[in-house]
Amino acid sequence: MSNIVALANKEVRAYFASPIAYVVLTAFALVYGFFFINGLSYFQSMSMQAGMGGGGGPMNVNQQMIRFVLQNIAVVLLFMVPAMTMRAYAEEKKSGTIELLITSPLSDFQILAGKFLGVLALYAVLLAISFVHVALLFLYGKPEWAPILTAYLGLLLLGGAMMSVGLFASSLTKNQISAAIVAFSILLMFWIIDWPASFTPPPFGDLLSYLSLTSHLDDFTKGVIDTKHVIYYLSFITFWLFLTDKAVDSERWRG
Repeated sequence: MSNIVALANKEVRAYFASPIAYVVLTAFALVYGFFFINGLSYFQSMSMQAGMGGGGGPMNVNQQMIRFVLQNIAVVLLFMVPAMTMRAYAEEKKSGTIELLITSPLSDFQILAGKFLGVLALYAVLLAISFVHVALLFLYGKPEWAPILTAYLGLLLLGGAMMSVGLFASSLTKNQISAAIVAFSILLMFWIIDWPASFTPPPFGDLLSYLSLTSHLDDFTKGVIDTKHVIYYLSFITFWLFLTDKAVDSERWRG
């Protein structure tokens, strides 16, 4: 376990020693801030209309503002995660340190776990930025904590799933840009795979809906934890990390 933590710390330091972490975090803060301000402005406008007798019933800040703002994070992640994971293995291959890494006493699992935890730590900082915006609402309103924490659990699982794909893409090439493009392409496929589900007969339509990365996030943003969604994300992460492990293992044999 200490080897995994040490490698994860090394990965985190490498991210912040390069422009990647600062560019990703700054870009995310700006884009998410835009979504948050617009969501807050819309909610305020609707609240004022309801207060003046505009109808529509009482406004709920969790369901009618926070939920949709947090769902927008998923859109941002589609672009951010490939940039976060592209250097994980590609940089090692480009610099030639991959040979030292795979011939070290560390097992492939320890290497994979260390790199995954490293990028997960960067992702946690990214989520913390968004959490600050949401926490500010407690100064002026009365949001419910439970649905917010549930939504962040969903975002954590979604991010982990996306990062597992990013690590796999990075393990295939020594070019970081190529790794980012491959990761984005795979993630985009799982993003839109449920689009034809509405006019595809069962069981294929149901399968397409189940494979979608984003369809499993909706219940989390409503404050509902369904084990089928948790199992989906954990299975997705396991599958792509398994492929990454095999890709790194093939590198060991080629070396």
